[in-house]
Amino acid sequence: MRDCPPLYRFATYPATALRAQSGANSGDPIGLGPAAVAGDTYRLSNGARAAQLYIGESDTQRQIVAAGSQVGQPGDTLSIVDCHSFMAPSGETIEVLVLRRTNQRDATTIHLLPLSPIRPKVEYELIGSSAALAPRRFADIVSVSFFAGTQITMADGAQMPVDTLKVGDMVLTLDHGPRPIRWIGHQTRRATGAAAPIRIAAGTLHAARDLLLSPEHRLFIWQRRDKLGTGRAEVLVKAALLVNDIDVKRDEGGHIDSYQILFDRREVIFAEGIAVESMLVTSEIDGPLPDGISPDDFAADRRAVAALEVDARVLGDPRDAAQRLTRASRGHDD
Repeated sequence: MRDCPPLYRFATYPATALRAQSGANSGDPIGLGPAAVAGDTYRLSNGARAAQLYIGESDTQRQIVAAGSQVGQPGDTLSIVDCHSFMAPSGETIEVLVLRRTNQRDATTIHLLPLSPIRPKVEYELIGSSAALAPRRFADIVSVSFFAGTQITMADGAQMPVDTLKVGDMVLTLDHGPRPIRWIGHQTRRATGAAAPIRIAAGTLHAARDLLLSPEHRLFIWQRRDKLGTGRAEVLVKAALLVNDIDVKRDEGGHIDSYQILFDRREVIFAEGIAVESMLVTSEIDGPLPDGISPDDFAADRRAVAALEVDARVLGDPRDAAQRLTRASRGHDD
């Protein structure tokens, strides 16, 4: 199977890194379904290290390990098979997705994708598991969402809050001019862990005001000077890769209203003056879409996104990545 570029990148642990300290499964790694017994306590191994799992899409729209992954081999198939919920000593609920990886010899390995940080030397009590919830939680962390109050540039140049937009409204797009909104999705969800939005401070990357984006949301950067050494002017950068806890931060806590904007194809639109992508339909999307829309319609867009996206290795030190990209877009170092 040919290598495919990644659509998503996540830090994961092998299931053997999280073992029961007490209860019915004492000493065993976390299991699946009925094998994971509520009330058991688990602890992350002291030497456990997270590894980056790169997830792509096969020609048949199955999730597979993508090129460059630290976990598995390109072409290994992936399935999201369970979602475990744990209670931390602080009372915080921690959710962990369970992924099954199958290689070309049909050997399977289980990996854990925590949706909030889990730490060694801390005991977590398993409070429940749900295979049915797992795809929905994965969709939450990979969805491209805007958040209530975000100003979107309309076809006439007006700025409108995303939560006031309607199907049929004409939005300004970078490549195709005015385009009508085909569908708007709305969710209220917890702003914690991997689902917590990224706050880009006003002025950073030329944002007119503070801008909240979902972590997997890609920003479009046009480099007047190639600060990243990619050999091209146009690049896409995920918001999560710019976090530096200075002018780009995770906005943790509470619940937040998120909105997905769908056009007939993926577009680059303007939010708080920044060029960012609209919703890209993939096989992971959870929930109803308009009649006549399917992931097949966006296959070319997914390939184009993968070709322009840069990863953490190219981006370099996150402490000044946002400022370097801001300078690159100006074409000078001032």
